[in-house]
Amino acid sequence: MKAFFVSYNQALTERINKLLDDNGVRGFTRWALTEGRGTFDGEPHYGTHAWPSMNASVIAIVEDEKIPVLMDGLREIDSTTKQQGSRAFVWNIEQMM
Repeated sequence: MKAFFVSYNQALTERINKLLDDNGVRGFTRWALTEGRGTFDGEPHYGTHAWPSMNASVIAIVEDEKIPVLMDGLREIDSTTKQQGSRAFVWNIEQMM
């Protein structure tokens, strides 16, 4: 099992939901409002007057074989929305209940 974590501009929520739905990822936890700033470029997402956009973040625990498909789907979303600044990370899950 793997933990799939993605942080993205909240404007992309419907596309992220579709990615999860299309790949049979039912269980997840979402943080609706998260702040962030890109590693290399892009505008900060702070929810302030100067930087009004915000991020959302999702974590889902999925089977190992789903990771390449999820990452490819996220890369496809990101390629058409570069200024939105999506990021994803994958961790090994050692135990779960």
